[in-house]
Amino acid sequence: MTSKTNTSLLAAVAALGCATASAQTSIDERPSVTPYRPSVSTPAALSAPGWLEVEGGALFARGAGSARRDSVPYTLKLAFTPDWGVRLGGDAWVRQADETGQRVSGGGDSSIVLKRRFAINDASAFGLEAGATFPTGRRGISSGKSDYSLNAIYSADIGSYHTDLNLVSTRIGAVDPDVNRLQTLWAASLSKSLSERWGVVGEFSGTHQRGVLRVGVADVGLQHRDRAEHLVEAGLDRGHRLDHPR
Repeated sequence: MTSKTNTSLLAAVAALGCATASAQTSIDERPSVTPYRPSVSTPAALSAPGWLEVEGGALFARGAGSARRDSVPYTLKLAFTPDWGVRLGGDAWVRQADETGQRVSGGGDSSIVLKRRFAINDASAFGLEAGATFPTGRRGISSGKSDYSLNAIYSADIGSYHTDLNLVSTRIGAVDPDVNRLQTLWAASLSKSLSERWGVVGEFSGTHQRGVLRVGVADVGLQHRDRAEHLVEAGLDRGHRLDHPR
């Protein structure tokens, strides 16, 4: 079964990570942020324990015809220890249009994730995430049903590179009658610091769900860190899909 390039093109800008704590903490004592976006995969590492880390950005997706989706995603991360943490996220605002040009805008769904890290050594670790997405978004944007997911993670430093491997299984609440509720997503990223301030990341990811076209995505991103607690990233995704659903 051959694959073809999808008509959708995705550009993402994310995120500004801010570690916030006591005003008496000096700038030199503030830890570095641990960005999760704009890539699909997430690292096994958590943010600095006891610090609230914030990610926010803008996501622009283009599909067939007049189809498009613009959103303002956000993520709040809080680690209790180096191995346990929680994250809250969602779309603060969404504007989307279907192929006919029919538009709807408003708030999006919200999610919560509990994360556990399993250190192997100083250079590698496993991770496990259990998450739920709740239908808090406006009608026409939200599916109206909750989704539940489990994400297995492996992260490692390989020389001057860093890799994150994810395998996610999601039970989708709202599906068509001939579509399986279980969706599998895989993602593999490779990143490298070019200097103290600049870095690059490349990633391949894909999904499989019986009754739905299988999708593969190639992503490249650029990172700029102006301070340890501030990081800006920009990424561009290109999607591919198979000719027939499985």
